[in-house]
Amino acid sequence: MDRCIVLVDAGYLLGAAASLLAGEPSRSRITVDHAALIQALRDRAESDTERPLLRIYWFDGAPDRVPQPEHRRLRVMPRVTVRLGALTRSDGRWAQKGVDAAMHAELTELARNRACSDVVLVTGDGDLLPGMMAAKEHGVAVHLWAVQAADGDYNQSEDLVAEADERRVLDRAWITQAVRAKELTAVCAPPPVPRPEIAAILSAPLPESSLAPAPEAGPEGADRAPAVSVVENGAPERMPAPKGVPTPKDLAALRAPGAQSVQNPATTATLRWSSDKGWVDRPGGAAESAEAASMPTLAQLTTAEQRWADREEDITTVGGDPYEVGQVFARRWMSRLGDQSHLHKLSAMYPRIPHRIDGELLRYAARFGLLAHKDDQIDEHDRYAIRAGFWREFDVPAGAGEHASAE
Repeated sequence: MDRCIVLVDAGYLLGAAASLLAGEPSRSRITVDHAALIQALRDRAESDTERPLLRIYWFDGAPDRVPQPEHRRLRVMPRVTVRLGALTRSDGRWAQKGVDAAMHAELTELARNRACSDVVLVTGDGDLLPGMMAAKEHGVAVHLWAVQAADGDYNQSEDLVAEADERRVLDRAWITQAVRAKELTAVCAPPPVPRPEIAAILSAPLPESSLAPAPEAGPEGADRAPAVSVVENGAPERMPAPKGVPTPKDLAALRAPGAQSVQNPATTATLRWSSDKGWVDRPGGAAESAEAASMPTLAQLTTAEQRWADREEDITTVGGDPYEVGQVFARRWMSRLGDQSHLHKLSAMYPRIPHRIDGELLRYAARFGLLAHKDDQIDEHDRYAIRAGFWREFDVPAGAGEHASAE
């Protein structure tokens, strides 16, 4: 039939684009406007082949073949079909498994069934040579597209280049229609400078255990070094604040007996983190309040129609950035509250999130691939950013919880 089909090896296309624009083949170094990229592929294929497009097949790898946020966005686009292979880690590097085989099978099946007259291959792997030859034997014209190489040399198998009926190079100008290199200064959450809504967490006092003098020497501890240095007046010197973001374990230590504030020894710290399994109580820690336990969850506030709309929004517009995920969840929760008094109650709990809502928040975040590569656990930095996004959308000023407690 007089139609064209495009088969895209996403690992090749985006890896080569990253090499060209960012100097290394890591896809984390680039940002991709997938809608613009698909439209550019369609326009270029129809122009080069002079045939209308039937479909674009997007082949990529994913951990356990679980679709990532970009795959969910792609597969709901018109004329796009996503095929996933496995993404495995070996010797510290990620590698696709099964993608070439899937492309080979699709190419030969399309040619055998005469589903198209022209096939565009965006790949560089020589393993597709048998499939290319089989397609040609069935009367299909094969167009091979390459991404401009950073060093000006080939980044494709020479056998593929020799066997193709037509060859085109996607140059820098074409690539930058939809792909951009990330700024070198860009970092993952949390940023170097704390956001206002998490300043209270970062400024929390250290546990008393890190400030107390060493225990008296005994039979088992005679050679132990002092835990802290002592200034001239005999008062313990405050240890430097730990670098980076405190983990839930660090903050839970603030609940331990004797973890008293340096400024106010009579007051114990009140910060602790919750998880999808509930509050982790430490000796001396208070149980969750009745007000926190009575907070409605997003699932309880959401109708069937809203649930469908939420899934549609998750697939088409939510990018999966941890901070953005927290914002989206908070926006939905607040907009559906019938009793607005819950907003005031929640602000008094800042920076804690009631465990029922916090657990639901983390389970929602897991839908966006934030568990990938992390042994089925959301990375602590991602958890931190998810909760920070929640509070940013809630727009609680730093220290709101302390202010409410003082009143």
